[in-house]
Amino acid sequence: MKVVIGYPPLESAKGYACLGQNRQFQWVHTPWTAYPMVPAYAATLLKEAGFDVHWQDGIWGGQDYQEWEEELLRINPDVLALETKTPVVKKHWRIINKLKRKRKNLKIVLFGDHVTAMPKESFENSKVDYILTGGNYDFLLLNLCRHLKDKKVKLKPGIWYREDNKLRNTGHFVLNDDLNKLPFIDRDLTNWKLYAYKNSNYLRLPGSYTMFGRDCWWGKCSFCSWTTLYPAEGYRVMSPKRALDEVGYLIGEYGVREIMDDSGTFPVGDWLREFCRGMVKRGYHKKIRISINMRFNSGLGKKDYQLMGKAGFRFILYGLESANQKTLDRINKNLRVEQIEPALRWAKQAGLNPHATAMVGYPWETKKEAQKTLEFARILFEKGLIDTLQATIVIPYPGTPLFAEAKRKGWLKTLDWNRYDMREPILKTEMSDEEIKGLVQGLYKSIISPRFFLRKAREAFSDWDVFKYYIRLGMKLPSKMLDFKKKQ
Repeated sequence: MKVVIGYPPLESAKGYACLGQNRQFQWVHTPWTAYPMVPAYAATLLKEAGFDVHWQDGIWGGQDYQEWEEELLRINPDVLALETKTPVVKKHWRIINKLKRKRKNLKIVLFGDHVTAMPKESFENSKVDYILTGGNYDFLLLNLCRHLKDKKVKLKPGIWYREDNKLRNTGHFVLNDDLNKLPFIDRDLTNWKLYAYKNSNYLRLPGSYTMFGRDCWWGKCSFCSWTTLYPAEGYRVMSPKRALDEVGYLIGEYGVREIMDDSGTFPVGDWLREFCRGMVKRGYHKKIRISINMRFNSGLGKKDYQLMGKAGFRFILYGLESANQKTLDRINKNLRVEQIEPALRWAKQAGLNPHATAMVGYPWETKKEAQKTLEFARILFEKGLIDTLQATIVIPYPGTPLFAEAKRKGWLKTLDWNRYDMREPILKTEMSDEEIKGLVQGLYKSIISPRFFLRKAREAFSDWDVFKYYIRLGMKLPSKMLDFKKKQ
């Protein structure tokens, strides 16, 4: 049985579609390639089970849609599996219907947070055959393909399908799969080099991704679309030994120099300490750098950060989201503003490079309150407590508590999913769209200060990799401003 895991090109004047492995979708003017980890695990599991697997990423593979479709039809698969998300689901419906007219017997599978939240909708609007709900769709896709090959194999919970012209499902998804049983991803099969160079998280190239946990041990932020896939009670991790073995594999087999682990929040406590000690004991800290997602209120102390620095950790991404305590409470961030600076200071003292994400466009925030986040970001840059920043507009995805609240309170401007692509605010606020986009640009402009540039210049001229990295980041800044220009 032939299986294609594909990303059809989604051609648009808005730019490149950042779809795979992205919690928030965005059209961008310069490529930002994240490695789609769960689909890549799916491809590897299928190959190891004896299926004929093809990886077809037309978005980052440089194909137009016609080229992608012609290649797909030449492969002539039995199954096509597609990751989708709210802003592009309507495009995927059209592609599915087009492909089904040409290949009636092709089984098409959708997965992702949008179809997990609203599975019936895609059956009503397209000829999709199966929808996999929840975040462990690598295990589910393997189960489905085994079932298609041998009907004696029982479908696991979390799968929706049509039967006798009726919509059926196998019940709510269950996140009980053992991550330690996952094989190392076949990076050649999944064309890892497509994602190894054009990612701002990598200082040293080539870089690649891991995903030691699924997904966030807090998992309750009201805006996060991946809480739909991975509720907090389903948080699972592989063992530190299994994680270390994969680091060694990436170093030895592929010459990877930097890893971005895309667990929603990296494991902490004894797990983290064992992993760090293993990095040092195996000598990996001399060969590779580790980048991670983390929370300010992680419970990590100064000694933990020092151990991370010793173990080769470099980039640490924190979800700041807002400098207003009222907003942090309303989005269920479980964070106090006063916890932010101590964590950043410990990270910097350990030699790490903190990165903060912030959002504007909350329905309850005034312009003055939104500007408070800009001012806070500017102060953090001036103090040298953060090195980089990502600014976005709040987008409430279906399945999240924020979307449910917005729908209930009449905050939504539209239910046209095409418009949920961060090119405009979807939530009603006291501010105009132009003012909100101006605030996003203001967050990026907060980087610009003489002290910041002087500090970065000293770093850049002391390390050739750092110099090249800052050149790459500097070239992306105008593009970021263009992504949020006021009239589009």
